[in-house]
Amino acid sequence: MTAATASRGAPSVEFSPAWKRHAAMLAGSWAALLLLFHRDAGDLATIYWTNTTFGHCLFVAPVIAWLVWQRRVELSRVSPSGWWPGLIVVAAGGFGWLIGDAAGVALFRHAGLVLMMQGAVVSVLGLGVTRALLFPLAYMVFLVPFGDFLEEPLQDITVRMVMPLLHLFGVPAEVDGVLISTPNGYFEIAEACSGAKFLIAMVAYGVLVANVCYVSWRRRAAFMAMALVVPVIANGLRAFGTIYVAWWTSVEQATGLDHIVYGWVFFGLVMVAVLAIGWKWFDRDPDAAWFDPAKLQRDPGRHIDGAVASLLVPAVAALFLGWSSLVAARAEPLPATVELPEIRGWTRAPLSATAPWAPNFPNADHFLIGRYVDAQGRAVDLAVALYGSQHEGKELVGFGIGAIRENDRWVRIEDLPGVAGGNTLRMVGPGRVERVVTSWYRVGGVITGSDKRVKLATLRVKLLGGEQRAAAVLVSAERSSDYDSDAAVRDFLAAVGPIDALADRMSGSR
Repeated sequence: MTAATASRGAPSVEFSPAWKRHAAMLAGSWAALLLLFHRDAGDLATIYWTNTTFGHCLFVAPVIAWLVWQRRVELSRVSPSGWWPGLIVVAAGGFGWLIGDAAGVALFRHAGLVLMMQGAVVSVLGLGVTRALLFPLAYMVFLVPFGDFLEEPLQDITVRMVMPLLHLFGVPAEVDGVLISTPNGYFEIAEACSGAKFLIAMVAYGVLVANVCYVSWRRRAAFMAMALVVPVIANGLRAFGTIYVAWWTSVEQATGLDHIVYGWVFFGLVMVAVLAIGWKWFDRDPDAAWFDPAKLQRDPGRHIDGAVASLLVPAVAALFLGWSSLVAARAEPLPATVELPEIRGWTRAPLSATAPWAPNFPNADHFLIGRYVDAQGRAVDLAVALYGSQHEGKELVGFGIGAIRENDRWVRIEDLPGVAGGNTLRMVGPGRVERVVTSWYRVGGVITGSDKRVKLATLRVKLLGGEQRAAAVLVSAERSSDYDSDAAVRDFLAAVGPIDALADRMSGSR
């Protein structure tokens, strides 16, 4: 039996001994999952603490605890009971984690771990408790760092907002990709300036407010729409304000003010404004019950002892760890030494000293870069990274891997039409030197410039078998006033021949 009495303050709730036992068993299952997947748990903690885009994730766990606490009175009247179909959820999370581990997609690994923890709740506490805690459990999705794919689209939106405003206020500005130039300086609408970090946090904030403060689904949808649109507009106004202030003062003063305003004042006011606007339409009674315990007492059947369920949860998860170990054991031998090829009509020359550039492929088994010059003095750089196998921290594609590394001196300006099936981008570096880079990737018999196709090909060869060798080939040239660098690259590629054949020769596949 469970006793609950009301007082003038918060209600006094006493959970039954069975509830306390099941809660302890759930805590044990969660601890076992975090221990088994300690690498991913550590990655999440590091991301929360060091990556400002996902700093809001630090508050998600306390918010979930608060949401459960708000439901404690009704929750104490729902009997927990082990439910074996919850193990299917655990297995689904384990398989998602395996896919992420095999393909090198951290998002899938992290989401898989969170889904396994949600599945543990279903397995150990049962369907009734799961229904009672449906929103807090669903809110656990915000423990997964996601949404950085929004950065590039939001950069473009910010640029499209800023330029008309600058012209309207008489600022002579020009735009080149994500670079905005004025007579007294130029400004990069970088990933950090796109507003993505605040929009991602606003999604979590908006979902919470929509659940806690509204009952009507129409009002919830309207509030979410406002929570998404307002910060995008506000970020555009912030970027415009920074450039406008720089126009009247200096770049140093404007950017210094921008960091203070952006970090502590401006978007804090935006959050308050969004809540204030939505306040008028709040329709949830603060004293209303979160759910009716009587409706959750129906016996769904398919029971399993809670203690057995708490042991099966980590056991099921461990099966996917074992599968991952078998996958990781596969590797292909690479040649002990690798040299860049001799290319007819082109000779080797020292790398650029004006604006040095090298792509980033950490932990590649072989990495080579060299400059080639033809009889006309045209220069083209060739970089090759070779992998016998891929795993976490040793990947062909990923954040900060490839043509531009994290916090690089080189800045992506825009994506260009691909060359010979590769992925081409234009960037600017020290001294406003421009460079165009085309990237190709070779894995599992596929040659592509697409990061997504690389991940899919890597997943296929790891789970289904196939050649584990992988290669990245990058061809690049600085923009020059002396010759057509694009024509130089085309002629260089014609002399090199098929990129897949080059990658295979250098990796020892042929």
